[in-house]
Amino acid sequence: MLQRIQTIWTLLAVLAAVFLFITGQDVTVFGAVPVINISCIILVLAGALSIFSFKNRKRQILLNTISIIINVLLIGVLAYWLLNLSGGIHFPEKGIEPIFPLIAVICLLIANVYIRKDERLVKSVDRLR
Repeated sequence: MLQRIQTIWTLLAVLAAVFLFITGQDVTVFGAVPVINISCIILVLAGALSIFSFKNRKRQILLNTISIIINVLLIGVLAYWLLNLSGGIHFPEKGIEPIFPLIAVICLLIANVYIRKDERLVKSVDRLR
């Protein structure tokens, strides 16, 4: 059932990772290692796997939790990058990148709430049988 509300929230988190991949091309944190690009690809793959494993809610919660952890680490890496930029922080010119992982964390937390709500509903229906 792809038409559930948690699918929409997870899809929004995947879109945030895609937008971070697009806007984060100029981010160099640890030399030549593309940390942002690799983590965005992992987030998109984990999000797609979470969306299409709708029959296994425990796997969805696990994948969303892993994505939340990666996004929180990305927020830390991007904050470190912003603090080490020369010239200070001017939002129109630089500094939009940490917004996308923050949006993804919020969306994934809301998706986990709805997945747990579905899990409770299924368990309550099983008790009535």
